[in-house]
Amino acid sequence: MDQLAIQTFTSPVVLFFVLGLLAAFARSDLAIPEALAKGMSLYLMAAIGLKGGVAVSKSGFDTTVLSALGAGIAAGLLLPVFAYVVIKKFGKLDRINAGAVAAHYGSISVVTFVTAVEILEFQSKPAGGYMVAVMAAMESPAILSGLLLARGLGSQSGQSTKEMLHEVAFNASVVLLLGAFAIGLIGGADGFADVSPFFEAGFKGVLCIFLLDMGLIAARRIMDSRAITWRLAVIAIFLPIVNGAVGTLVGVGIGLDAGSAAALGVLCASASYIAVPAAMRLALPEADPGIYLTMSLSITFPFNVLINIGLISAFASILTGNPGVSP
Repeated sequence: MDQLAIQTFTSPVVLFFVLGLLAAFARSDLAIPEALAKGMSLYLMAAIGLKGGVAVSKSGFDTTVLSALGAGIAAGLLLPVFAYVVIKKFGKLDRINAGAVAAHYGSISVVTFVTAVEILEFQSKPAGGYMVAVMAAMESPAILSGLLLARGLGSQSGQSTKEMLHEVAFNASVVLLLGAFAIGLIGGADGFADVSPFFEAGFKGVLCIFLLDMGLIAARRIMDSRAITWRLAVIAIFLPIVNGAVGTLVGVGIGLDAGSAAALGVLCASASYIAVPAAMRLALPEADPGIYLTMSLSITFPFNVLINIGLISAFASILTGNPGVSP
C-alpha cells in the first residue's frame, strides 16, 4: 500500500494538480486561458472515448462488460439516495439543495476518471476500455434520481421537463464521450492507428496542464466560498470514501480485474462539477451553486485526486490479490 501511495504522489498528473493548488493558495497570477482549458477538456474526452472504443473492439461485449454497465447504471440511480439521506440528516440542508447535491454525488467526474486511468496505468493495473462506456452510462441516471429526490418531475411544467431531459441526454460530455467511443469501436485498432500520434503522444502532457488549471480553480473557489459549513465539508470527504469502497467491492464481486474494479470505485467516488451543475441550473434554479459546486469541485475533487484514487487502487489490489508492478 505504501508503494501505491508513492506511485500516486510521484505521478506527474498529480504533481501538476498540487502545483495549481499551491500557486492559487500563494495568490500567484498564474492562469490558464478559458478557451485553452475548454479545448483541453474536449481533447481529453475525445481521446479517452476513442481509446475505450478501440479496446472494446478488440475484446468485444461479453458478460463482464454488460455486468459493469449494469452496475454503473444502478450506482447512478442509487448513490444519490444514500447521499440525500446523509446530506439531509447530517448536513442540515433543505430538500431542494439536498437533492441538487445528491445528484452530483451519484454522477461522475470525467477528469477524475481520466486521472485515475492514468494513475492505474502508471501502477501497471490498467482499467478495461469498456469502463469508458460505464462512465458515460452513469452520468444521466444520477441527475434524474437527484431531481426526483428534490421535488419530482411531476412538479415541473412539460416544457421544463423536456428541456431538462434534453440537457441530460445531449450535454457535451455525454455526446463527445459516446460519439468518440462509437468511432473507436467502429474504426478499431487499424482506424485508430491513423490518428494515434495526436491522441496518444499529447495525452499525458495535456492532462498535466489541464490538472494544473483544475488545481488553480479548486483552490480559488475554496478561498472565495462562504457557503460551506463544517458538516458539508465532512460529507464531501465521507461520501467519496464510502461510495468508492462500495463501487470497488461491487466491481470485484462481478468479476472485474483490479484496474477495472478500481475504476468503477473511482467513478462511484467522483462527483460531477460540469454536466450536473448545468442540469441543476436548468431544472433546480433555486438550488445554491455555491454549495454543490464548492463541495464537488473544491473539496471532493482534490481529495479524490490526491488521496482517494490511491486508497481505492490499494483496496482493489487487496481484494483481488493483484498489487501491480512498478514501472
